[in-house]
Amino acid sequence: MKSIKEQVEYLRDFVVDEKNALFDRLIQERTDYVTVVLEDLFQSHNQSAVMRSADCYGIQHVHLIENRNSYDMTSTVSQGARDWLSIHRHKELENNTQATIDQLRAEGYRILATTPHANDIFVDDIDLEKGKMAFFFGTELTGLSDLVIGQADEFVKIPMYGFTESLNVSVCAAITMYSVTRRLRGSGIDWHLSDRAKDEILFKWYKNAIKASGEILERFNEE
Repeated sequence: MKSIKEQVEYLRDFVVDEKNALFDRLIQERTDYVTVVLEDLFQSHNQSAVMRSADCYGIQHVHLIENRNSYDMTSTVSQGARDWLSIHRHKELENNTQATIDQLRAEGYRILATTPHANDIFVDDIDLEKGKMAFFFGTELTGLSDLVIGQADEFVKIPMYGFTESLNVSVCAAITMYSVTRRLRGSGIDWHLSDRAKDEILFKWYKNAIKASGEILERFNEE
């Protein structure tokens, strides 16, 4: 079996130069310093909207916690973004929320709950230098579970100055991602993907972009 890097280099010959240039440019803009976690959303269009925003802002990883509500992966609404993101579905355990928190902590993320709280801070005031961030967003009606709120490292809110007390979850996620990634790109923090991560994601992108990628790679790996 050839290495992922070798397979990526081989697949480059099967797409046009413009697509290769696009991939080369966009992989440099991807980050895993920030990730987004959706806990039990029941409206697929909200999940899809968050995915599109994540792709637009260069956030590679999106986590879906499916305790009661499942995400419809056959939906075409988010297909354009979903092909380029790394989607992590947490749906196998009785308590998928706890398992997701534990996994992200093990990967070095701090848990940020997006909900009004006594100790919350505005999203523009988050200390980016404290390390990688996992933003948790809750259900459309009741918000985040008590489990997330009880284990969060920080609480984040978006300033609002109108009569409406809350934003749609997908709008809240988009504003949060924009604020954080804009500040990250203007900082001295190394928010880029590792070389290994870049190769793994490029491998996924090329496989999605080339219809016969499976057969092409099978022949290449047999050489």
